[in-house]
Amino acid sequence: MKVIDHINNSKKTMFSFEILPPLKGKDINLIYEVIDPLMEFNPKYVNITYHREEVVYKRHKTGLLEKKTVHKRPGTVAIAAAIKYKYNDVNVVPHIICGGFSKEETENALIDLHFLGIRNLLVLRGDPLSADKEFMPEQNGHSHAIELINQIQNLNKGVYLDEELENTTKMDFSFGVAGYPEKHFESPNIETDLKYLKDKIKAGAGYIVTQMFFDNKKYFDFVDLCRENDINVPIIPGLKPISIQKHLTILPSTFSIDIPKALSNELVKCKNNDAVRQVGVEWAIEQSKELIAKNAPAVHYYTMGKADNIYKIAKAVF
Repeated sequence: MKVIDHINNSKKTMFSFEILPPLKGKDINLIYEVIDPLMEFNPKYVNITYHREEVVYKRHKTGLLEKKTVHKRPGTVAIAAAIKYKYNDVNVVPHIICGGFSKEETENALIDLHFLGIRNLLVLRGDPLSADKEFMPEQNGHSHAIELINQIQNLNKGVYLDEELENTTKMDFSFGVAGYPEKHFESPNIETDLKYLKDKIKAGAGYIVTQMFFDNKKYFDFVDLCRENDINVPIIPGLKPISIQKHLTILPSTFSIDIPKALSNELVKCKNNDAVRQVGVEWAIEQSKELIAKNAPAVHYYTMGKADNIYKIAKAVF
């Protein structure tokens, strides 16, 4: 079943979450340990984030630096397959990104996912490498999410990169895209951001999942702006409970988001990360209750590989 069908058919706000693949060399059971307790809340779909390759520098005894590109986490296809065949009633939504992939590599990944019966995607451009000041596409890769969407839509029509292929199979992917209540950090203004978002909806995206936010007014204002700009698909709020003291500085600088004064005041009082984690849970519970009361289609939680805080939040509101 498609995520958009679950959204349209649900009579109440749904629970969903995103998992972070474990580091390369770790066991798949680390993922199951996150998912298992959260199954109590009947998620209809689970997102799988994708972290592209990273650039690391190794210093040799000569003093020279060697630049290396490494993949620190397993690929999306393998993890999506493992989750799909363990949790039969849950749709798997792998992230498909531009960064780190050529068009051919993207097509091959999509062919593998479709072969496995996976029909839902979240389509993203992805972040630039940490060593780069701006996003750089791979050679013969996509620069923007809209280009990736167009490739997916071509496959849905049976149009592959190899134009000489005959009797091709039409794929059947449904997909969502990301939205930024506080605008994408690269956009000059919210109006430009909404224009690009509208282009992705026109190209076929069925719903929007937002970046994390800590002030629900940011979400409600974003929904209103979308509707004013004729963006009428479901908009799913994404929440990430703060869990460590460093999030006070890391999250605003990394994601260009604000942390409300009331929340930051509580966090600076915390004497350790256990106390921070509890404040994060309590804040997310209140956010969730208001979002549910105002009929958000779903509330989507970013787990970052941990289930305990998400479980406490879901137990309180679902």
